[in-house]
Amino acid sequence: MEKMKLKLLYADLKSDIEIIETELEKALNSSSHLLNEASLHLLQAGGKRIRPVFVLLSAKFGDYQIERMKHIAVPLELIHMASLVHDDVIDDSNMRRGRRTVKAQWNNRVAMFTGDFIFARALEYVTIIDNPRAHQILARTMVEICNGEIIQIEDKFRMDQHIKDYFRRIKRKTALLIESSCELGAVVGGVDEQNIRRLKRYGYFVGMSFQIIDDILDFTATDKELGKPAGSDLLQGNITLPMLLLKDDTTMQPYLEKVMAGTLTEEERLKMLQYVRRSDAIKQATAVSDKYLQKALKEVAALPNHPMKKKLRDVALFIGKRKF
Repeated sequence: MEKMKLKLLYADLKSDIEIIETELEKALNSSSHLLNEASLHLLQAGGKRIRPVFVLLSAKFGDYQIERMKHIAVPLELIHMASLVHDDVIDDSNMRRGRRTVKAQWNNRVAMFTGDFIFARALEYVTIIDNPRAHQILARTMVEICNGEIIQIEDKFRMDQHIKDYFRRIKRKTALLIESSCELGAVVGGVDEQNIRRLKRYGYFVGMSFQIIDDILDFTATDKELGKPAGSDLLQGNITLPMLLLKDDTTMQPYLEKVMAGTLTEEERLKMLQYVRRSDAIKQATAVSDKYLQKALKEVAALPNHPMKKKLRDVALFIGKRKF
């Protein structure tokens, strides 16, 4: 339902999004039957295609040509997909979007090489873009995503981390790729410098709000809505904003100790989720997300008059208010 609502927001881009989908399938084609199966397994699980949409919306403020823009929109979605495959290995996740992960369907080795293959395809696909700046932005983005993954590994099960550590981590983990989607759409679309900067900042603020909401939903949504057990982030050692706000709570501490020791039972998981959902931490975390959302909307307001302004605003509001 939520995904359908989002698609309605950019229904006038439907034909261009279909082109992106077709190109994604082409990009994942390999001479290896196993690689084909593993790559398409993730693609067929679906996704909101947020990053390609931001590329296209940003490019609309310049010289928009889908045949050109697809060569930057597709690589950004491929980079996102590759990072998901690797994430599932790192987090030992068996479910994503209600389906078995690549590592669960096959094994860790297949998953790692599948992720590498998808990353490589992204680099190959973008070579048609004759713009050194675009390649520099994309390369920097990939480097920072890798840095973010390492930071996440270093921060696992660390309850002594500061909220600033969390922001630093989600900037690299999520916000940067959305920021780069907006920036690259604008750069490749030939948007003027001032509005490239506005769209880039918009992407960053939306990306931060997006990840904070994601981390909230990991506690507040149901197992069915998430397609995996609620609270999975915490069980995998990823300490997100709601937990950082609750880490000194005396009722929460016994649950956290069991999570750290790996002894939390299913009954205790459900009780813990009930407590977190009723806590002020959810409201506080939502307020932080809202602050980023308002900053994003401020950047949209500064953009020149264009039909895409409303689209950018609507997509940002959807992301900041979504329920799962």
